[in-house]
Amino acid sequence: MVLALTGCSSGATSTSGFVGGDGTLTQIPLDQRQAAPLISGTTLDGKTWTSADAAGSVIVYNVWGSWCAPCRAEAPGLVAASRATQGKAVFVGLNTRDLDTAAPAAFVRAFDVPYPNLYDPDGALLLRFSGQLPASAIPSTLLVDPHGRVAARVIGETTEATLVGLVEDLAAGK
Repeated sequence: MVLALTGCSSGATSTSGFVGGDGTLTQIPLDQRQAAPLISGTTLDGKTWTSADAAGSVIVYNVWGSWCAPCRAEAPGLVAASRATQGKAVFVGLNTRDLDTAAPAAFVRAFDVPYPNLYDPDGALLLRFSGQLPASAIPSTLLVDPHGRVAARVIGETTEATLVGLVEDLAAGK
């Protein structure tokens, strides 16, 4: 795997060791998919969210920080993809390395993000994907198939077209 050396930084955050990925897409064959971990936590608006409530749907986890320029660049595509795949996929943000909720909450408002975003300042939720998603690449997007298995990942910035295509394939059993 090749990681770009362009880092994401600015604002009150702890970004030590984080780099932006190069947009590499990895699709995992059906017979090699591993179970995704149960993810649960508190959203930026103070609600509880758990992946158990999304069982049977494609889950799209996007790891982001309000301080990350590529995260800002991909946000409109994520919002559009979440709307285009409504009923087939559940999108969830994993906000990491923001030291308080003010900046990420402003990010969610600015981009009119319609899906829940879990506040994960220390990256504990991200680490649950150890071995499946590099903890140092921000942004990253991980897709879980309707059977609860990790099926694809994008390391770095992604697009609406990529996500819609992946969700459509996973919802169709591919």
